[in-house]
Formats: sequence, C-alpha cells, structure tokens
Amino acid sequence: RREGEADYRCPNKRGCPSQGLEWLFHFAGRGAMDIEHLGYMTVMRLLEKGLIEDPADIYSLDAEKLSQLPGFKDRSITNLLEQIEGSKDRPIWRLLVGLNIRHVGGHVAQVLASAFGSIDAIAGASEDEIDAVPGIGPEIAASVREWFDEDENRQLIEKLRTTGVHLADERVETTGPHPLEGMSIVLTGGLEMLSREEATAAAEDAGARVTSSVSKKTSFVVAGESPGTKLAKAEQLGVEVIDEQEFLRRLGRTP
Repeated sequence: RREGEADYRCPNKRGCPSQGLEWLFHFAGRGAMDIEHLGYMTVMRLLEKGLIEDPADIYSLDAEKLSQLPGFKDRSITNLLEQIEGSKDRPIWRLLVGLNIRHVGGHVAQVLASAFGSIDAIAGASEDEIDAVPGIGPEIAASVREWFDEDENRQLIEKLRTTGVHLADERVETTGPHPLEGMSIVLTGGLEMLSREEATAAAEDAGARVTSSVSKKTSFVVAGESPGTKLAKAEQLGVEVIDEQEFLRRLGRTP
C-alpha cells in the first residue's frame, strides 16, 4: 500500500500469473487496443501454453503457435491474426491505456497523446513537463514518469517497436484549442471509450458546458447505450443526437 492510499496493490505485475492475465486481457480489450477475438479464455490459454508473457508477445503470434490452442482452426486463426495486425495502427492513446499506467484512463491517455504526439516524447518528458499539460496534474505526472523510468517498461516499449506497433500519431491541425466553445451538451447512456467523468472533463476542456437536462438551448446530446428519457426529449425538441465516435471526432480525437 502506498502512503496516503487505502488500497493494497500487488506490485509484481509480470511475476504474478493473475495480474499478468488481467493485464493482457485489458491490453487487448475494447477500451485499449481493441483486438477482437482475443478474449479472456484465449489469453488464459496462450499464457498456459507459454506462448505469451507480455503485451508485445501478442504481436509475435503466428499460425503455428495459435494452432496449439484447443478449438482454433484455420478461420479462427486467420481472424485473430488479422485483428492483431490491424491493431498495430491504433492511435497511441489506446496503447497508453493498454500499458496500464496508474491513473491513465481513456481521457488522460488522449490528453497526453494530444500534447506529446508519440510514446517516445512522453517517455522523454520530465515530470514537470508532463505536469504542465492542462488536465494532468502532479499525481498523474509522477505516475507516468515512474512507469517510464522502470527498465522492464522501457524494454516493453522497444519490443512493441520491433513488432511494428505504431508509437506515434500523425499530427492533425485543428482550428483552435476549444472546438466546442460556447456549446451546451448533454451526456446520456453508457459510453464505451470514456467514463461519464472523463467525457464531462473532455467536453469542458473543449469549451462546452455539460448539463443534466435537455432543452431547446442544448447544442447536441451524446447518446450511449440505454440512453433513457433524455434521448426521447432530444428527439421531441429536434436537438441533434450523436454517438460517442462522433463526439470524439468533434473533440479532435481519433476514435
């Protein structure tokens, strides 16, 4: 347990089988690298067979290795390998989430990716430089710096580099730092990429005001799963309704 924190956490992420399983499943999950067909049971079997140990090993899998898994035939193998290959081009905020750095969820990862543009730039930034990014703060900055200071983690980044995983985003020019300036928006339903708190913070950082009810003055409604009565009210008033992917696009972030 760290000083000032209530929770106990096992620091042996790589040596603990349970933590290794959860980390790999998290890395491949929808909120991170989004590798379809690489579910919990598949990850567990890959670990049991000794075919993977860390996230970079996922990108060294081939048809011969996957054929060792029970029930994996040609079609299943092809589908998984295509998903793994496609994930190499994901935006770096997804990789940051997958690395499971303490305090770095979807919103924080996107802020860091937008500010630095590459994993190497983040890894080379001082704690003060990370802290200076709006929306980050000292606790997150210290956690990020601590993660990249560990030899094992730097080695993992190099392994990912050699497998062809993209470690830098293409810079997209934006018209200004506040794309939602002056807008009033409503969030309803469950989102996949962002928690409600992260979505609210992202909208406010972009200049919008997030309200709890829909009115004629609402600029648009972001609707996730099971949106409830707010969606019906928006449709009744003729207020624009968008999904999470469009919301991220309007924020200037790559879904």
